[in-house]
Amino acid sequence: MIPEKKGMEHSSPKLESDALYPKIEPYEYGWLEVSPLHKVYWEQCGNPNGVPVVFLHGGPGAGAGPMHRRFFDPDHYRIIIFDQRGAGRSRPLGEIRENTTPLLIEDMERLREQFGIERWLVFGGSWGSTLALAYAEAHPQRCLGLILRGIFLCRPAEIEWFLYGLKAIFPEAWRTFAHYIPAEERSNLLRAYHERLMHPDPAVHMPAARYWGSYEGSCSTLLPSPDTVAHFSSDPVALGLARIEAHYFTHDIFLPPNSLLDNIRRIAHIPAVIVQGRYDGVCPIITADDLHRAWPEAEYIVVPDAGHSAFEPGIQKELVRAANRFRQKLQAAAPLAST
Repeated sequence: MIPEKKGMEHSSPKLESDALYPKIEPYEYGWLEVSPLHKVYWEQCGNPNGVPVVFLHGGPGAGAGPMHRRFFDPDHYRIIIFDQRGAGRSRPLGEIRENTTPLLIEDMERLREQFGIERWLVFGGSWGSTLALAYAEAHPQRCLGLILRGIFLCRPAEIEWFLYGLKAIFPEAWRTFAHYIPAEERSNLLRAYHERLMHPDPAVHMPAARYWGSYEGSCSTLLPSPDTVAHFSSDPVALGLARIEAHYFTHDIFLPPNSLLDNIRRIAHIPAVIVQGRYDGVCPIITADDLHRAWPEAEYIVVPDAGHSAFEPGIQKELVRAANRFRQKLQAAAPLAST
């Protein structure tokens, strides 16, 4: 792991409201070689001596960005953000070899150990909630708490919903997504997209990636958001997102069926907040409801006027509130920033 250091840049006054915190830059960043093939990008922001929080991006394959730093009070939190294998600034982009959920969990443990962290707060939305649950169930002793958003358990019915069910709410976006595939292949959109996305020729895999990314972006907000669609369909995001999602969906996220709910009692004692948009099209609320019923100890917040995105106004507010509440609960945990 070769770090690069930058000056700390969070001189703006600390916010006590529900808005995002001011823009900040990493004080350190680098790449961790987790295998001969993969180098995982990481960065640290905020207070180097603060309570550690790790941010898990969605997708899988979507990557993280500067806005994700802003959910956390930089005076209190040591904010650790990384791009998972094949995503964002990690290299190689869109690589599916040696890319499984158990390996992502191992990467998190390598990062935790490299940073000398005993326990951390785990924050993840959409696929990030999937990975957060899988990590916590594998290493409950390493979790100070969990903040989860837009719950996705990657069960077959959820994948089927993404591929076909969304046409009930977003028929125009679904039609564009589905009709990119010839009619004779549309009965198995996942297989058809997977074949194209894994093709070595960019002239084949990039158009498929753009259609997949545009579809997901179009369905991610309650109200139309051209900026969201443009982000999801941009080449670097689309390639990592579409290729790795198709890879994970094809392999049932490399976990036993229903394992996340079956093992929920392993983490029942861990403080947790679940934030879910009532009108989340990508990850419908029934999944969050299933998780809540299996895990009644977790605080469950339904945002009545929101879709899927973390930056829906109501969801954004609840995520900042959750991080602020943990800030107060975990004041005594600051010494746990180092082993």
